Amino acid sequence: MRWNLNTALSHVAVAALALGAAGPLSAQTRELATRGELLDRVVAIVNDGVVLNSDLDSQIDLVTERLRQQKLELPPQNVLRQQVLERLVLQEVQMQRAKRAGITVTDENLNQAMQEVAKRNNISLSQLPEALAQQGIDYAAYRDDIRKEITLSMLRQRDVLQRITVTPKEIDHFLEKQSHQPSGASEYNVSHILIAVGQEASQAQIEAAAQRAKEVYDKARGGEDFAKLAVAYSNSQTALEGGALGWRKGSELPTFLTDVVARLKPGEVSEPLRTPTGFHIVRLNEVRGATAQAVENQVHVRHILMKTNELNDDATVRGKLLALRERIEKGEDFAGLAQTNSEDPGSAAEGGDLGWTGPGTFVPEFEQNIANLKDGELSQPFHTQYGWHLAQMLGHRRFDNSDEIKRRQAAEAIRASKADEETELWLRRMRDEAYVEFKS
Repeated sequence: MRWNLNTALSHVAVAALALGAAGPLSAQTRELATRGELLDRVVAIVNDGVVLNSDLDSQIDLVTERLRQQKLELPPQNVLRQQVLERLVLQEVQMQRAKRAGITVTDENLNQAMQEVAKRNNISLSQLPEALAQQGIDYAAYRDDIRKEITLSMLRQRDVLQRITVTPKEIDHFLEKQSHQPSGASEYNVSHILIAVGQEASQAQIEAAAQRAKEVYDKARGGEDFAKLAVAYSNSQTALEGGALGWRKGSELPTFLTDVVARLKPGEVSEPLRTPTGFHIVRLNEVRGATAQAVENQVHVRHILMKTNELNDDATVRGKLLALRERIEKGEDFAGLAQTNSEDPGSAAEGGDLGWTGPGTFVPEFEQNIANLKDGELSQPFHTQYGWHLAQMLGHRRFDNSDEIKRRQAAEAIRASKADEETELWLRRMRDEAYVEFKS
């Protein structure tokens, strides 16, 4: 969670529901019921769940405030309402899938995330409720929404990111093609609009989407604000951010955008580009240079991974790792214990050995917990999105191997470029398969 408090608030749907004491609340409910006023209503049925009007209104308020802060012109209220409603519907579909998959966020994980929010705003965790209250945000509701965001991130990691593979042949082709693509030593600020096409779309529906994409493209080429058009027309998950993809290295751009961006000058808009998800309209906002690094600090680490389940909660798993840590300190072989206890299929057979790795290889929580370990030192048990880890530092080195670095960076870039398109396909597939009924 690398965002400050304001950014965090702008990206999370916060339900502004203030509860009073039980007595007054019950009396108020009886009074409202007597007058026949509607306390809340369902605006969409999503499979076996619902989206409530109160959640929709709350999210519209947040999005409206964010767009105003960004000085973006607001689309018509009915257009904004439909865009936000679609986002909430898709969020509900994902939450249902996460529940079926048994994905849960522990209180410990949530507290770590909240502490990170507080840290990045230079306040303590105990000061966070007051800071939120000053912005009119209920702390309990905020915690629930952060929990939801972490859940969706874990679901995407499981269903999309972990399934992305990169072959040596792809790396070879990438490196060969790279000289003809946007520079890997430069960064590109890109925005895009997606006019989605369902996987089972008829020819008439495809032609209608193509016509709509052409109309949006003409508006963008005619000088209309691209961010406003994205909010109004885009079906991408970045629509309510004005279509902004942010700064990306040339090698990290989605695969289908690399050829397009290479031909654009800052401020230019591409013609609609057809992909499996629909029609994309791309705007190159800015370009800036970046410095390539050939020499890096590497670490050699091994670990034991254990995961929670119905029988073993976080405390139990952490206790097991503490027991293993004590056995290792008394002289037992780390590799042998990793082979018999680790649940990491990629490293267990190798005694938990993760090999020599450079910065950015592991998730931030893992890197933070091994950052200050000395050679031979054991970590305390710590948690990441993959489970609980016990790590041992085997060595440090300064490594200069341009070819190996290039290949690893190429693999990371290919994986990142696949992630956007694969995520859009995954989301569109879930949306198409869901039963959704909008209520007027």
